[in-house]
Amino acid sequence: MLRPQIKSAFKKGRKNYGTRRIKDALKKQETRVSRRRIGRLMREEDLQVQTKRKFKVTTDSNHDKPIAPNLLERQFTVAAPDTAYVGDITYILTREGWLYLAVVIDLFSRTVVGWSMSSRMTTSLVNSAMLMAIRNRKPAKGLIFHSDRGSQYASDSHRKLLTDNGFKASMSRKGDCWDNAVAESFFHTLKIELVHHCDYEIREEARASIFEYIEVFYNRQRSHSSNGYEAPLVFEAMKKAA
Repeated sequence: MLRPQIKSAFKKGRKNYGTRRIKDALKKQETRVSRRRIGRLMREEDLQVQTKRKFKVTTDSNHDKPIAPNLLERQFTVAAPDTAYVGDITYILTREGWLYLAVVIDLFSRTVVGWSMSSRMTTSLVNSAMLMAIRNRKPAKGLIFHSDRGSQYASDSHRKLLTDNGFKASMSRKGDCWDNAVAESFFHTLKIELVHHCDYEIREEARASIFEYIEVFYNRQRSHSSNGYEAPLVFEAMKKAA
């Protein structure tokens, strides 16, 4: 009886749910079972979590633009939505060439509130992601936006975008990926669960795949440990209704 339920939860989690998340998924179906038993059944059914890979740094901090202070100081837990966002850039390989992805994540729920993709890693890439977040969420003045020291985030146009909306810029210490751990973690998850298992012929194929992952799966379905194993938008709705 348990095997089909475990297989279903594993498949729903895109082959990346371990015993903790599967236990939580079964609990929501009113099936209570220990992680030890789940682990044994997963081994018997050869349900193996996707393997991890390293990825390269895309930050170019060798520039003479102003650097914002680190206002966030690794405080990744916030009490309300749309008070602190983090952003970063990563790359996706296709046979047509690189596709770059910029995201903006709300620290309250880990929802990806803005994203943008382009064949070039330019300032407009990060600006477009932020503009999407502004359109979707309409955050109030005073919001903290944390990023690395990359030239895109330190550019005149990006700093003006933040200033015009009354946002406070915050930047990581040089060479310290832990200062932007939430964004790094999202990219890590995206690549483990999706990108590393795809062979994209063209950028447009990768765009469609990543769009579906973010908007359909990650934001609305994927359980997140920091949300008590609720999906980001589900967590927000629960908090709003409480």
